[in-house]
Amino acid sequence: MEDLQQPLDLDLWLNRDLIRRQNFLKNQFISILEEVANAFPAREFQDLSQRPRGSKVSKGNDLLGLPYQVLDLIRDFDSLDGVNIRLLNWFGRGFYLTLLLGKERKNPVQPLLEEGFSFGLSENKWDYPDLILNGNQTRDAAAIRKNDTGFHLWIKALPIDANPQTNASTLRVEVKKILGILRLPGEQSRN
Repeated sequence: MEDLQQPLDLDLWLNRDLIRRQNFLKNQFISILEEVANAFPAREFQDLSQRPRGSKVSKGNDLLGLPYQVLDLIRDFDSLDGVNIRLLNWFGRGFYLTLLLGKERKNPVQPLLEEGFSFGLSENKWDYPDLILNGNQTRDAAAIRKNDTGFHLWIKALPIDANPQTNASTLRVEVKKILGILRLPGEQSRN
């Protein structure tokens, strides 16, 4: 009910140019995510998961008051041996690449650290405010190996260029790197 106590921002509401610019930008990012998704057909994930569900682009309007968009690749969220690659575009906060692994999967610590990832320490794998804003993550290999949150979550901030094609290309390369790490001998079994 507090929202009803504040006056409406009618200038913003009537600012068609600003609203169109924001919607155009959202659509550009959706196009980038769709282009990345289309570069990785579901069959590409069959050797990484017993239950690959392909890719899916999702969007929301309120992650701490800001819109967000997500591309999930593989989409196997099983808590024991699942695997998911997520691209998160959080307006006003940044663009992030995450890798979620079930607790029975081997956690490829060194290769992911070498690629610039940090290990998420949040007890909730979807708590992006804690991971990103509070920085609840580490690059300390010993701390990562001791962690027992019931899953392995890796996160990496990615720079965004003004050129949409450059971004799509960069994101495809980043996803290919993760797929390569997951396909290393022994990376699919428990350490």
